[in-house]
Amino acid sequence: MEHTEAADLAQLLRAGPFHLALRAALTARGLPLQRVQHHLAHRGIRVGVTSLCYWQQGARRPQRPESLKAVRALEELLELPRGSLIRLLDGAADTGGTGERGEAARPAARAYRSLVETSGVVERLIADLGLPADGGLHTVGHHERVRIGAERQLVARDSLHVVRAHRDGVDRYVAIHHGDPGCAPDRVVVRAGDNCRTGRVRWHRETGVVVAELLFDARLRAGDTYVFGYGFEDGTGGQSAEYVRGFSFAGGQYVLQVGFHEEALPVRCRRFAQASAGAPRGTRGDLTLSGRHRTVHFVEQGVRPGLLGIGWDWD
Repeated sequence: MEHTEAADLAQLLRAGPFHLALRAALTARGLPLQRVQHHLAHRGIRVGVTSLCYWQQGARRPQRPESLKAVRALEELLELPRGSLIRLLDGAADTGGTGERGEAARPAARAYRSLVETSGVVERLIADLGLPADGGLHTVGHHERVRIGAERQLVARDSLHVVRAHRDGVDRYVAIHHGDPGCAPDRVVVRAGDNCRTGRVRWHRETGVVVAELLFDARLRAGDTYVFGYGFEDGTGGQSAEYVRGFSFAGGQYVLQVGFHEEALPVRCRRFAQASAGAPRGTRGDLTLSGRHRTVHFVEQGVRPGLLGIGWDWD
């Protein structure tokens, strides 16, 4: 196994999500799914190749007793530390017998209040929309682009979002925008992109928070994935020095890209992570502006609950 491959696998086994860790382990050992099924059958465990494929794609999660037995056997077969895959299932063994085709497992969550200082405002605005705190979705992948203007202000941000429903009947997503100091939330424009349309919008002037309801073109069932795009046009706040994204759930890939106007280039950019708003901020390294496109970015393969972002210095 290559050193970087081993390091990536070790990271996924620590942070998850389960399907990416399983996929990385299978790749590292070079075992096709047919061979895996054959080895499991020799141990008296019957699992179909289709189920194994769904597990590593994240389309299904092993939950039945026989499936969890297979996961424990996979740890041994793939030469992984004992319990390393099972623990990534976030208590799937305690689902009361719910099968893989029933309600999708919900990732472990952290209270939104522990992530952002304006959480109380966000919770009130969501409650004002008459929506539950748990929207029934968790992120599979999220690519976010932020644009900084000539006056060093946050001009806009756009998202391409891939989600999976963990219960039946989900048909909307609540997007949250927190403007920089001086932001006029009543002038922030919500843009619905692919596969959704804008519903109700609420905002809070003192904190610059905007909460927008995005209505899907379909009603999802548990386990369904959905791809949609949306954005916020701002430009009303003061000088911007960072962009932060909070995550209540673990799992999924997150890509953050920040682009700067040619007349407003920072002297230094860096990525960072925090366990919560009040926790110490850990810097994960400097980022170098690309050439003519003047952007920086990072990719987080297995997101954990907490905060991720990019900060920059103007002088």
